[in-house]
Amino acid sequence: ELEAELDSPQLAESEDICVDDLKILKEEELVEMALKEAFKEDEHVENASEGLENGSNSGYHTRSRKEHAVENASTSIEPSNGCPGTDLDGAATDRKNGSKKQKRRRMNDRHVEDTYIKKVDELAKIKQKQDEDKATAKLHALNAISKISEGSIPSSDKIERMKSLRFMSSSGKAKSADVKEHIPVLYPETILCVEVYHNIRKWSKVQEFLVLGRQTLTEIKDKICCLTDQVMQKAGRYDPSGYFLIEDIFFNDLRDPCAVDYSEPIFDWLRNSPDDAMKKWESIITGELQQKQRSVLGSVTPSRLPYFKAADMHKTRFCDFRFQLGARYLYCHQGDCKHTIVIRDMRSIHPDDVQNRAAYPIMIFQLKPRVQKCSVCKITRASKVTLDDKWARENPCYFCDYCYSLLHSKDESPLYGEFSVFDYLHE
Repeated sequence: ELEAELDSPQLAESEDICVDDLKILKEEELVEMALKEAFKEDEHVENASEGLENGSNSGYHTRSRKEHAVENASTSIEPSNGCPGTDLDGAATDRKNGSKKQKRRRMNDRHVEDTYIKKVDELAKIKQKQDEDKATAKLHALNAISKISEGSIPSSDKIERMKSLRFMSSSGKAKSADVKEHIPVLYPETILCVEVYHNIRKWSKVQEFLVLGRQTLTEIKDKICCLTDQVMQKAGRYDPSGYFLIEDIFFNDLRDPCAVDYSEPIFDWLRNSPDDAMKKWESIITGELQQKQRSVLGSVTPSRLPYFKAADMHKTRFCDFRFQLGARYLYCHQGDCKHTIVIRDMRSIHPDDVQNRAAYPIMIFQLKPRVQKCSVCKITRASKVTLDDKWARENPCYFCDYCYSLLHSKDESPLYGEFSVFDYLHE
């Protein structure tokens, strides 16, 4: 398309474009140009008028000298009646010359005003033309993606590449999804604010929900997003099991027939190794440092293990068990992926809240994902990661699909295979 456009006769016949013609002038620059040009015209007119006045004055002086000589000659010869000559004729001549100068100045002033008006009109036209060019340029920039050529449709690859340019480094509030079904809220009702933290960066909050007191624990479990779930789905080893440990109760998710009771091996360990379980519990309650100090000093206070129980997650509502606001509870899924859960707030529902039960749990906070760019182009999101790649700059090295195909394949056949490649999922 570019070659066809470059070989077009219209482009060949077009004249050379000067850089100054493409420059977009600001309003201040336009006013300054107008004043400069107007002052130049004013100076030109004044110089011309001064030249005319100087020429007229020189002619007047030559005439005055001749007239003065004639007057002297006439005064030297007394008139026949014996009366001397007077200066009335000279005064009349001066008044005539003064009126001519005033007329010239008025004409010059009118000429300058006309020049100003013309320049202002010309600059107004230039400004209007520049505004039209700006609007055209903006429309062209906006339509460049969707309108490469007349009647063409952009490919999905180009759309995906443009999506990767979106700013994704900030976090913000997430809006509740649009729910078509409407279920009225039953009063009295309680709203809980539940926070979910990262599985590795324990201090980083990733999600926050508003949950109704009559909702089950599985409803919020299905809303929690974790990268581990996506990885296990990619690997074909997704496990629907999981549990919440709140106070001394394990709430297990056993909805799926293939689900496993994660609390069962923990109960076996409590029954078979009570001493180890007691030490572990003391380290959790008092801390490892205090436990070492007490073992040295010999003043260990007797304590007992809590009586742990198990319950079904899909049968338990938030209003059915006891909890503490601000306490750190545990959510475990996919074998050993653990998140901290905090019930931060609890209040009664009021008329300003969403009155549709089907809309809850409402996600009011979602941490924006950290996007890893391609290590080659530094523009597009990475979709693959390689390990022990001899031609890569880093280990591991991140690639987008386009850069990966350029560096690792030719005619859809791999160039070499002494490395490991995996699909990259964003955090």
